[in-house]
Amino acid sequence: MPESIYSERIKNLPPYLFAEIDYIKRKKIEEGKEIIDLGIGDPDLPTDNLIVSAMIEEVKNSKNHSYPSYEGDFSFRKAFVDWYFRRFRFEFSPSDCIALIGSKEGIAHSFLAFVNPGDIVIIPSPGYPVYGIWTSFAGGVPYEVFLDEEKDFLLDIESVPSDILSRARMVWVCYPNNPTTACASAEYYDKLSFFVKKYGFVLAIDLAYSEIYTDETKKPVSFFEVVRRRDISAIEFHSFSKTFSMAGWRLGVAVGNPDVISALLKVKTNTDSGVFRAIQLAGRTALENYERITPKIRDVYKSRRQKLESALSEAGFNFYRTNATFYIWVKCNGDSKDFAKELLDKYGIIVTPGIGFGKGGEGYFRISLTIPDDKIEKVCDIIKSIDINSLSYGKEP
Repeated sequence: MPESIYSERIKNLPPYLFAEIDYIKRKKIEEGKEIIDLGIGDPDLPTDNLIVSAMIEEVKNSKNHSYPSYEGDFSFRKAFVDWYFRRFRFEFSPSDCIALIGSKEGIAHSFLAFVNPGDIVIIPSPGYPVYGIWTSFAGGVPYEVFLDEEKDFLLDIESVPSDILSRARMVWVCYPNNPTTACASAEYYDKLSFFVKKYGFVLAIDLAYSEIYTDETKKPVSFFEVVRRRDISAIEFHSFSKTFSMAGWRLGVAVGNPDVISALLKVKTNTDSGVFRAIQLAGRTALENYERITPKIRDVYKSRRQKLESALSEAGFNFYRTNATFYIWVKCNGDSKDFAKELLDKYGIIVTPGIGFGKGGEGYFRISLTIPDDKIEKVCDIIKSIDINSLSYGKEP
């Protein structure tokens, strides 16, 4: 197909990181090589039978076969805000949230709701690639803030020049963080709220990993849990993929300031017809049984983390120690793409090079814990056998 038919935004779009990794994986498998994929964070744990059973029953109900509401079924949104109150002790109304076709959909559409051509959007680097891609799609200008390990990978809003902040339409943060795994403190969110009020930008918080943590005494906090206000221009995105191991179901929620939510809903009503109602009602079952379902998911990832961190330590790798997400953020110091290729060629292990998350991710690679336990054991044995001195580890690109 001739390239001339493509829009400029498509022609300038780089290959999506995880699609590229999946292509490399398929090629290696076709060559007959055994591959262990620690690259893509696709939860391998099956969805709980209680949720599946609820879905089966709701699919049989012909009332669910019509177009769903744009904002989401009221009972689903009510179940979400009830869960939010149990978890974060802050009360929202069902009208303060909308159902999403996965949080990625809501994240992408939010740029169309708030960003005009030429507007600045402050994004973390490293960060979820969608932030930068959709800034450009909306005609905005991404302003990258590098996340520094010495500052616990917190986006340093105070380092951004005031003239940039005064022109910024959105600021994006993600804590617990993908890919660095860092968590934000209440003090950090309190400071961010000051800048939101001072400069008037929309603060977007990607909270997809809030329920994947290892220490019950150090649960990740939410922005609204800290500021205790609905009138501040902020929005949070929640994911059922991680919290309930429902990745293929495509279900998420956006919650926050009513005016901000209303703007996102306006984009949605002109773009899609909402989430299949049967999925929402199965999601309601998940929320109502959160205390029974999610701790089991956390326990699996905690066990896998302990095993892989032990293996990495034994092999001599340096990594960021964390309380959250199902990732490990590991230093390679040099060229992360070359290092990832070396691990794949020599040991059949796929990891995600840090550069794929932006320039701020160079010198690191990300490991995902979303593979079965038997493969975790196998990759631990491989990692323990690695002589890092034989790799490009620690060598400058």
